[in-house]
Amino acid sequence: MILLVARRIVNMVLLMLALSLILFLSLELDKDSVARSVLGPYSNDEARAAWLENNGYNDPLPLRYGRWVGNAVQGDFGESVIFRTEVSEIVWRRLKATMALAGLVMGIVAPLGIALGVLAGMREGSLRDRFISLTSIITTSVPEFASAPFLLVLFVFWLGWLPAVSTMADGWDWAQIVMPVLVLVLYDVGYIVRITRASMIEVMQSHYIRTAVLKGLRWRTVIMRHALRNALLTPFTVIMLQFNWLLSGVIVVEYFFAYKGFGALLLEVALAKDIYVIECCAMVAVLVAVGTQTIGDIGYILLNPRIRFANS
Repeated sequence: MILLVARRIVNMVLLMLALSLILFLSLELDKDSVARSVLGPYSNDEARAAWLENNGYNDPLPLRYGRWVGNAVQGDFGESVIFRTEVSEIVWRRLKATMALAGLVMGIVAPLGIALGVLAGMREGSLRDRFISLTSIITTSVPEFASAPFLLVLFVFWLGWLPAVSTMADGWDWAQIVMPVLVLVLYDVGYIVRITRASMIEVMQSHYIRTAVLKGLRWRTVIMRHALRNALLTPFTVIMLQFNWLLSGVIVVEYFFAYKGFGALLLEVALAKDIYVIECCAMVAVLVAVGTQTIGDIGYILLNPRIRFANS
């Protein structure tokens, strides 16, 4: 068990290094492009040459990469071109905002999606199953850029219950966070429901469940003690992957509601070509993606004894 976990962690570190090398070569191989993004497109050749020399860009590429990785591990990505402050400071502030949004969304999506998926999968083909499945398909098929304006018109202009933007200019405001959370929950919960339903149907058709029913065990006992744990294997992995989507895939929602989060920051710095913030955001997104995948793999091992015994 410990060996399997250690192997997953080593694989995570190696994958992080490989992706960091790809990122470095993609953004910093062209030294002149880096200088132009920092000094501006109208800087002259002499100014760019002096900047490259002073910042070590004339050193050999392996040395530059090693220095870049060392600084990245320490959280030092330089100074933002458009914000004129430390990159780590602005990224961390935006990251905390998106983490708060993601926490609220997952706190609703995970239990609601699992509960509805289990209810639908318990009796395949029933009226309850068809209603839940149809509703989840409808919500998942409507993208955020379509549901956000619809909910905005409904709750802001027609009913007047909620504010139109989520700038949080005067500090945290629960009323302002409702709209972004609602849009993301409606889009994501249907996906979790469908995954859980499919997993639950597969478990309910297994021989040990049929045997438990034929032995006369109570239906509640069969579901809670025998079916639910095995049915949660696939949804657990899928839920862990949703954190990566919530971190960098909520650009539309954050930008639409003017929410100052990580996704909106990605769009801003990409349009402004702020290379150092782009690098930091990319590494954070990679870390979250690889980290959540590793946690999902470890959780799958803990939930599935067959994998533990097969590798012990």
